[in-house]
Amino acid sequence: MTNTTHFGYQTVAEEEKVHKVAEVFHSVAAKYDVMNDLMSGGLHRIWKTFTIAQAGVRPGFKVLDIAGGTGDLAKAFAKQAGPSGEVWLTDINESMLRVGRDRLLNKGFTSPTLLCDAEKLPFPDNYFDRVTVAFGLRNMTHKEDALAEMRRVLKPGGKLLVLEFSKVWEPLQKPYDMYSFNVLPVLGKRIANDAESYRYLAESIRMHPDQETLKNMMQDAGLERVEYFNLTAGVAALHTGIKL
Repeated sequence: MTNTTHFGYQTVAEEEKVHKVAEVFHSVAAKYDVMNDLMSGGLHRIWKTFTIAQAGVRPGFKVLDIAGGTGDLAKAFAKQAGPSGEVWLTDINESMLRVGRDRLLNKGFTSPTLLCDAEKLPFPDNYFDRVTVAFGLRNMTHKEDALAEMRRVLKPGGKLLVLEFSKVWEPLQKPYDMYSFNVLPVLGKRIANDAESYRYLAESIRMHPDQETLKNMMQDAGLERVEYFNLTAGVAALHTGIKL
């Protein structure tokens, strides 16, 4: 029997979801950052700046940025970790990874980049001081497996940071839904020539675990001192947890 999962509001075979998510990001890679700025009014940059501050990366740290895409976090971490550190930019999508790799090189950073699946990380146990994933967890089929892998590769005392779209404050739900399902696909069509990928984005946010559910999932994966910060009334949330 074929296992099924969600792709936005559709129910699809797990194997099919991997390919569908890949198609979305192959399609939008070139215009990804432009669309992020338009969709969030530039707020995604503030959310990422907050995440970078919470990470507290210091010289010599080993950092893994999962689903790192165009490299916003990896670039900041490479600057902070310095030449004695080690910052890996990884993504399951080759188109996104190429954009991120080229951007890092253009800024003078020779950070290693690797095409890999977050559910099967090719790194040893207890290796990284920090693991981050920004706007990538909701696209993963087996989120529990991915979180367990992230914990596995963290050193004792290391921190996981998960930045993701989340459940918005209730009074804002109706206008947020109207914007998500009516405006986003139009922007996607005009800027990236792809309305369907941005319709999927809106649906995938609704299917993603809310703040408390994700907190429980991180605790179930063995992380301690799990907490979250609501950003912009819960449009996004940063979850953090420590491996003890």
